[in-house]
Amino acid sequence: MFRNILVHIPSERQMRPVIDVAVALTVARRSHLDAVAIGYESRSAVGMIVEGGAAAVGAVMGAEQDRAQERANAAIAIFEIAAKLAKIAYGVRSFATIPADAGRTISTLARLYDMTIVLQPDPSKASYDNEIPQQILFNSGGPMLMVPYIHKGPLDAHNVGVAWDGSRLAARALRDAMPFLMGANAVTVIAVNEEESEASSDQLAAHLGRRGIAARVQRLTVDRGAVQGAILSIAAESNMGLLVMGGYGHSRLQERILGGVTRSMFDSMTVPVLMSH
Repeated sequence: MFRNILVHIPSERQMRPVIDVAVALTVARRSHLDAVAIGYESRSAVGMIVEGGAAAVGAVMGAEQDRAQERANAAIAIFEIAAKLAKIAYGVRSFATIPADAGRTISTLARLYDMTIVLQPDPSKASYDNEIPQQILFNSGGPMLMVPYIHKGPLDAHNVGVAWDGSRLAARALRDAMPFLMGANAVTVIAVNEEESEASSDQLAAHLGRRGIAARVQRLTVDRGAVQGAILSIAAESNMGLLVMGGYGHSRLQERILGGVTRSMFDSMTVPVLMSH
């Protein structure tokens, strides 16, 4: 029921979209909201030290850690203003770390929560904050609500679209999104390039109906590279406020890489998306 929510507050990018969505959702669900911000430590200055030995290196590293912590604290301070005004139950945490450890730390923390809210990466702005959503998607073990960086105001989950292909990941996202689906005024099952399956879109609509969720099915056939655009077009035409979909990926050596449609959604989403892996 999303009674325990985590939100990542960016320390290097705009934070208002995720703050507005997280706080309003917490109010609506009567939930508890914890916020976490990370300050990223740079090691570039350490390599420039040619004199002074270990003491000089330690001083530079200590100063950089302090600056990183200040950035994280500043982000949390902005969140706390909104949280106090809304009179919600909340907690905060800020810490400084190197970028390589940031994703692992916050993903482990996210495993304790019903849902984690993050800001969509912005490829036009170089920031380690951009790496956090992918880390949480693949490593937290729970649903992630990604908010577009162009989003304004609270989440509107009255009209929800479910991207359905009958896969395990789509089913996982569907179950994770059930609190939203139960409260929605309209639910649309979006089936793109659907193949015959025991878990068809019609079967899904029937199963949702048994839970009191009246869902309509919208099917379409498009080129493989146009799937993400087609889903977003349907969302725009139907004035959807939330999309639900599985978060796909594959392994390359020890690195997890986003799948094609998931990567496209990360890059150019126009509506909040709940993803599960």
